[in-house]
Order: sequence, then structure tokens, then C-alpha cells
Amino acid sequence: MDFQHFKLRTDAEGIVWVGIDVAGASVNTLGGPVRAEFRALLDHFEATPPKGVVFYSEKPSGFVAGADVGEFQAIARSNDAQAAKALVAEGYDMYERLAAVRYPTLALIRGFCMGGGLELALACRYRVAVDEPATKLGLPEVMLGILPGWGGVKRLPQVVGAPAAFDMMLTGKMVDARRARTMGLVDEAVPYRIMWNTARGLIAKAPPARKLPFLQNLLTNGPLRGYVAAQAEKQVARRARREHYPAPYAIIELWKRFNGDIHKPAPTDACALETLLNHPTARNLIRVFGLREALKAQAKGIDFQAAHVHVVGAGVMGGDIAAWCALRGLRVTLEDLDAARIAPAIQRAHALFTKRLRDPRRIRDAMDLLAPDPAGAGARKADVIIEAIVENLEVKRRVFAALEARARPEAILATNTSSIPLEQIATALSSPSRLVGIHFFNPVAQMMLVEVIRGADTDPAIVRKALALVDQIDKLPLECKSAPGFWVNRILAPYLTEAMRCLDEGIAPETIDAAALAYGMPMGPVELADVVGLDVCAAVGRVVGGEAALANAPRKLTEKIDAGQLGKKTGQGFYRWVDGKPQKAKAGAVPPGLDLRLITPMLDEAERALAQGVVANADLADAGAIFGAGFAPFRGGPINARRAEAAA
Repeated sequence: MDFQHFKLRTDAEGIVWVGIDVAGASVNTLGGPVRAEFRALLDHFEATPPKGVVFYSEKPSGFVAGADVGEFQAIARSNDAQAAKALVAEGYDMYERLAAVRYPTLALIRGFCMGGGLELALACRYRVAVDEPATKLGLPEVMLGILPGWGGVKRLPQVVGAPAAFDMMLTGKMVDARRARTMGLVDEAVPYRIMWNTARGLIAKAPPARKLPFLQNLLTNGPLRGYVAAQAEKQVARRARREHYPAPYAIIELWKRFNGDIHKPAPTDACALETLLNHPTARNLIRVFGLREALKAQAKGIDFQAAHVHVVGAGVMGGDIAAWCALRGLRVTLEDLDAARIAPAIQRAHALFTKRLRDPRRIRDAMDLLAPDPAGAGARKADVIIEAIVENLEVKRRVFAALEARARPEAILATNTSSIPLEQIATALSSPSRLVGIHFFNPVAQMMLVEVIRGADTDPAIVRKALALVDQIDKLPLECKSAPGFWVNRILAPYLTEAMRCLDEGIAPETIDAAALAYGMPMGPVELADVVGLDVCAAVGRVVGGEAALANAPRKLTEKIDAGQLGKKTGQGFYRWVDGKPQKAKAGAVPPGLDLRLITPMLDEAERALAQGVVANADLADAGAIFGAGFAPFRGGPINARRAEAAA
């Protein structure tokens, strides 16, 4: 039987190897035509039962990325509840059928295995994961405002236990092959060289399916189920409000009341997928997924790969940029005045590699890519040079004049300035067209967005290469026009300034932050200012606001800066910081309208900056605000939020 999206091969032992290879796509997704063929595949095996079946991917990009998000996007736009129900039922029933077959089945997972892809693997009797950094398993549906509707809520708890399953499903967290093996999600985690023999051996031996240990079974299937659900709900409530993010609560409810069976909830039930898809949060979060893809698309098709990055400045930003580039496989040299200034950055890099890589060999390999370079010799060989020094125009000009003389003619010269227009820095260069902004956000390892700034004289080819570099290191590029504050700081400045005005009026910082959290921001503006650094906030405010900002500087902000209380980095700002956490009093009652008072200046500034062409369109504007400024994702970005206000 011929298939368009699957390649079948039967070996000498009678095992059928099913290569998943969705036609015309770079990644495997389970759209309607693929699901139709999968059902035909099951029909074929029912008519001619094999000794065993192994599912694997023919694509180098990974196993299966999940369902076709485009289908959910279309349903969300149309508000078609019946289409939502049909889509979920189709996938759920298909995997129920797979789980019930009598012949042994195995998912051989290399690379990403997400959403419907992991649900396919869970419906198989066995799972083998290839132990490589690229292998990641997860159920990220909650990030789209929906739930794992094809059996994940039912099967994952039975495989790893309810507590571990909730840890994955309620956060969208991914696990690597080794963690998956430890928690029982896969039967084996093996090197690539033995993956085929491992799969063959498991099918041949056909051992009994793994059972949950006694305590895990008690928590998952015994009298403690209700307690586990209640604890999970408490943990969710600490991070997300039900009215903002209903999906994690729906996952808990579907498991607790219906054991993950998507056919049982009534269409109007809060845990029914059609209810979730009709909620504004799902529509906006599905749109946010598209916005993420729009950011990545800016780098598509650009023929540039950096091998060597030279970073000037080993402070927190420069050191962490260097560490991230090394983590992503680039050779990095890190320059500062002397080795003593570079040492703390190397220590932070080692901590990052230890946390992310865990394997001593991988940690060693990453450390080998990062070289201290007090003399700055790496600048002569680098493909990209990134300046990340103090936010002082004259100092930056001197540094770039020296760098231009040392750098290769084709090397990219980039500044990590957070707010200074490139045209002012470029006056130090004989070829200002070489200068581009590559602006990272703090903390570098957590913030996905990187602004790529084009100055008035920047060569468009240099901008394109900068976009490609950001994509190469697994960040999200946002192309911006050079303007005071660029995009993210431009829209953050009036938001933070309004929070400072509230402080001057005597409103407690905890109350101000509580108002922002009630709106849906992940962090309040006062805490954010402490994290960024109060001196940095003041500097950005002056650049964005000009003379007016200087004349009307918030009083309490000025007092804190004068006292050297700059926020988290000094241990004291508007909050006292202990072990990296702010020490807060209990928030008082939030005055009515305080949330909108804080947010409105940001919305207004976003509309002004978009009209001035700081970013190309409303989608990129919203994407930059969400991934760079932390704007409430469930509202879909400031431009989307303003349009929703107008439509209400």
C-alpha cells in the first residue's frame, strides 16, 4: 500500500518500520491529510498484523512537532465549536485505536517530540529516546491556551505519575532524553549509534508495560487523586489567574473529573476544548504562536553563519551574551581591561552550562569555546564583534574607532546599546554602514527577544546578517529602526515612569505591582525597575523622554539613585533583595483604575512608535512587546489590546 506521508519497510524479523515524512514540509506535523493516512495505516495493520511496529522520523528536524497549529488558528478565528470538537475527537479516537492494538508498538524519538507527537508516542507500548541535546519531549498546548486533547491528559499521568505529569502539562515544560528516562516517560535513552538495535530488541523481547511504583499509583489512581489535583491547582493559582489563563485549570479538571477522556465533558464545560478555543485567551495565545513564527521568519533564507563572535565588555550583559553564544556552539572571545574583570563572567558561564547541559563532557566542550581575551586579539578574526560596555556615548565612540581599525573588513560591528541612537555612535567610524545594533535583554539566558537595530546608514546586508546571527543562537530577532529607546524600551519607559509617579504620590510599591499583575503582566513595574537597574531606567527615560524627562524626573527614583540603591544588583532598590528575590510586604487594596493608569501610557506609546515606523507592522510590534517587554501574552500585545478595547 502506498502512502504519501509515511515510508514503510518490513525487516527480516517481520517488524514494520514506519518513517514519518510529511510531504512538502520541513517538520512533521499532524494535519488533516496526515491523520487520514494514519488511520489508513492502522487499517492496513489490522488487515495484516505485523510482528511489531516502530514509528520514527525521516526528517532531521525531529520526530513530530505536534498538530497543525494552522488548523487551530482557523478554528479560533471562526469560533466554530463543532469544528473544534471534531478535530479533537478525531485525534483522540485515532490514538485510542493505536493504544489498543495487540502487536507491540514503539516510538523511536530523535529531536523534538511535542504535543500530538508526544501523544502519539504515549499511545505506543514502548518509547526510546536518542540521548542528544536536540531531543526534547513536551506537551506545550497550555502555551496555546488549550489542553493536550489527543490523550495526553489521560496517558501521561499513567506513565510518569500525576505529579510529574502536571509539572509538564501545566507549564509546557520540555524534558531531555535522560530526564525522560529517569521519570519513566521513555523506556530507554540511548546514543544514536544503537537506537535502531535498541528499538528492535524491545520489540523482540516485548516486556510487560512499565507500571507505576506504589506511591505514584496511589497519587494517580488511588484515594489521593483529589489531593494531587488540589495541590496542582494551588500551584497554578500562584502563577496564573483563572480568568486570564483558563487552560491549566481545565487540564486539572479534565483529569480529576473525567480521567482525561475528552468525550465526557459537556460542550459548555470549562474543560471542554471547544470552550477553551472560544475563549479570548486561546485566540490570542494561538496568535502569539504565529507572532513568534513571524519573528523567526525575518531571518529565513539569509545565507550567513557566524563561527566566531568577539564580545567587548565582560560585565553582566557582555559576559552573558558571550556565554549564550558559546552555549549555542559558536567560538567566543571575551575582551575586557584585564583577566580579573573577565573571571566573574567565566564563572557565570560555567554555572549556565552546568544548569543547561548537565553532562560534564558537554559542559567542558562549551567552556572550551569561550576564551578570555584581555588583549582583544579575537577582534582580528571574528565574524561578529559585539560591544557591551557602559551606556556612555563618548566611551562607545572611542571603542568603535579602535575596533574598526582591528576588525576584518567583512566583520559585523554591533552595539548592545539599550537606547542610544546608532547614528550618534557611528560618527566614530570611517564606514558607518558597518554598524548595527544587536540589543539583548537581561537576563540574557531567559529573554528570547533580541532587537536588531538599523541606523540611517546601516548597510541592509549587515542588518540581514545580524538577523541571521540572532536566529543562529536560538533567539527571536526583531528588526527596529534606530530611534530613542528602539521598540521595547520606548514602550516600557512611559509604563515605568507612570509607576514612579505613583510612588511619588505615596502608593506602596507592592500595591502598584499588584495592579499590574491584575492586568496580566508577569511582573510589576516597580519590581521590573529594580531588576533592570534604577540607573538604567533613568538613563533610558532621559533618552526616550529628552529634556522633559530631565526636568520632571520622579523624585523617589532620583533619591534612590543618589543613595546608590540601584535595585537587585546592589541588593536594595524600591525593594530589598535577598538571594535574588524581592522582599515584599503584603499589597494593600488596589485603587480602582490603577491598572489602566499604568498600562495606558504603554499602549499610547506603542501606537505612536508603530506610526513612526520603529517596527514594520502591528504583528511585529505585538511580538516585540510580548517577548521583550513581558506584555500580558493572553491579551495578544499592546496593539491587539487597544483594538480589542475599541471593539468592546
